[in-house]
Amino acid sequence: MNITRLIIVAVGGQGNLLASKVLGEAACRQDIPVRMSEIHGMAQRGGVVESAMIFGDAHSTIISDGEADVLLGFEPLEALRALNKCNADTIVITSTSPLPPFTAAIGKGVYPDMAAIEAYIRPRVKSLITLDANALAVEAGNVLSVNMVLLGSLIGAGVLPLSDAAVREAIKDTTKAAFAEINLKAFDLGRAAVKG
Repeated sequence: MNITRLIIVAVGGQGNLLASKVLGEAACRQDIPVRMSEIHGMAQRGGVVESAMIFGDAHSTIISDGEADVLLGFEPLEALRALNKCNADTIVITSTSPLPPFTAAIGKGVYPDMAAIEAYIRPRVKSLITLDANALAVEAGNVLSVNMVLLGSLIGAGVLPLSDAAVREAIKDTTKAAFAEINLKAFDLGRAAVKG
């Protein structure tokens, strides 16, 4: 089986680690070898959280610069910051909903315009897919389901060797029962947003 290297970047509190767990569970359900590592950084203070996942028969969880096949950005500026992991064949999927860092929020820094972020990323990768994951999460019934919207976008884009059914089952078994219906709706909205 081909190896697929995925980097997921988010801001602390966006649910990156749960999303990674769901993907890992889905891979196990399909007997797909998967390896994962995480960098938590200053997550509790709104800092970056990064997960590296490798699907297939790889021997390491390290994704070096230029090696990512897929970059999933829960936050557009964090996707831009992780661009060094990409190459000309990488597919980037990112939410367009910004979560400005503290310095920008207090006027000590400037958050780049979304059009500028897209214009910088697009010519450096194979494909850039954008969606307003926050709006879709709200539509699903809970703004905190952004992570499930973005999982749906990954599956809808067909960039991972995981089936829709395996991810849906992993969502049901991995997330709290009280949120399962909303999470599945968010997943479906994200999938539909990018599926051609």
